[in-house]
This record gives sequence, C-alpha cells and structure tokens, in this order.
Amino acid sequence: MGALYYLSNLCTDTSTRNKRKSMQTVEIKIKMDCDGCERRVKNSVKHMRGVKSIEINRKLNQLKVSGYVDPNKVLKRVTNTGKRAEFWPYNSYPIISKLKEKLKKRGN
Repeated sequence: MGALYYLSNLCTDTSTRNKRKSMQTVEIKIKMDCDGCERRVKNSVKHMRGVKSIEINRKLNQLKVSGYVDPNKVLKRVTNTGKRAEFWPYNSYPIISKLKEKLKKRGN
C-alpha cells in the first residue's frame, strides 16, 4: 500500500493542494445606495468557499468579508455585480502613534 501511495504522490502536483489560505478580513470600499445594492453585493460573496462572516456598512460604503479567502477573488466577485469597488484605503494616523510613544515613555 505504501508503494502505491508514494507513486501516486509522484504523479500528482501536491504543491497547490498543500497551500492553505490564512484567516483574514478583506475590507472593500463600494458605493451602495439602496437595499437592492446591499443585497446584490452580499449575495455575490455569500456563497464563496471559505467565507465565515460578511458585514456591510452602507453609511461608510464598506464591505468586510472574513474567512479563508483570497482578497483579489473577493474584489473580482464584487466588481462582477456592476459596482465600482476597491480595497478599503488604509490611513495611518500619525497623532495616534505619537500618543502611544508618549504613553510608553511615561510608563517606563
């Protein structure tokens, strides 16, 4: 049995099967005006493999998808709904980092 298992592994490409996606949260900026837009966006990613949770904030025009997913595939699936979408922009706030440094200095 071991010899057959060894030979079958030689004949197949296992490098793609062994790669596991890590748990992550994908944040996407997408314009949603009504309940229909929100429903269409949610349904587009709801049945993707690996999706654990979906959060939609229409006021911020934000979609959060958590799970074992590829961010580019999520973005592609959302843009296929006809909506213009992009990854949520990351804004670094220098004031917060300065406050954290001051608090560290006070504590030491």
